[in-house]
Amino acid sequence: MSAAATLRARLLAEAERRLPALTRLRRAEALPVALDRRRIYVLPTGFGAAFTLLLFVMLLGALNYSNNPALLLTCLLGAAAGASLFFGFRMLSGLALVQVRADEAHAEQPLDLHLRFAPGGRPRASLRLRRETAETAFVLPAGGEQEIALRIEGTHRGWFRPGRLRVWTEYPLGLFQMWSWLHPRAEFLIYPALESPPPPLPAGDGRLGEQASAGASEEHAGLREYRASDPSRLIAWKPSVRHDTLLVRDVERRAGEALTLDWFALRDLDTEARIRRLAAWVCAAEAAQRGYTLRLPGETIGPGLGASQRQACLRALALLPSA
Repeated sequence: MSAAATLRARLLAEAERRLPALTRLRRAEALPVALDRRRIYVLPTGFGAAFTLLLFVMLLGALNYSNNPALLLTCLLGAAAGASLFFGFRMLSGLALVQVRADEAHAEQPLDLHLRFAPGGRPRASLRLRRETAETAFVLPAGGEQEIALRIEGTHRGWFRPGRLRVWTEYPLGLFQMWSWLHPRAEFLIYPALESPPPPLPAGDGRLGEQASAGASEEHAGLREYRASDPSRLIAWKPSVRHDTLLVRDVERRAGEALTLDWFALRDLDTEARIRRLAAWVCAAEAAQRGYTLRLPGETIGPGLGASQRQACLRALALLPSA
């Protein structure tokens, strides 16, 4: 960061600390949030300060040498700079944030925050929106509402609140920066991060559903390595002898097997590792279309399968307290 940018950032921070008008917008506001003249602030940019100094030098030279054309040029440039301030102010005045939503996301993955703006009766050019290190530029045509996306990195599981958003512009000449704060009252649930690569699903609790039936006449989809929880009737003895390892038959209609994702069966993992593994197992069970039950401290969800079951399980995992 350049020295001028650092100085400007310090001035902004000091102004925000000293002036109550700049800090009164820290509280969350109900939507829609409309910007009016009392909420818009203006400061010259580095280029604007240098341009002002240049005009002052031109003015001194024109007056010292009684040069009327130079004086006229200085006045015209000064008038253009003043007009640019009002043009930029109009880009923000009347702008309204009417809706905030977020896509479903897991922790440690980017979160796409969608903000719907109502531009009013005139187009809005060269606007920028910033939240901490995330920033996007956008243009709003006159008339209907338009949605823009802001990608946020490094989220954590649990409730996420957008906080204060800075909308600003340097339109049209870059001499002044006009900005305002948006602090919408909204919150979104971030699901836990998924363990990668996820381990195989547990073998279940040994019970088969109505669609699966035990017996030697079952069709088999293939072979896999033996697990301690596998019944002995599924052991493929001949292939095991050929491969010098114990193999079992994978039953095609295994989808009927009751599957329990048990928090207490993962005692060798810490809290966050358990949450990541259970979240990965929930998604894997949904992908395999296997009904499952999630067993957590003080709560059991299921058995079930589908979007509502998945969301209930991920929500419960996301809201578990940290270690």
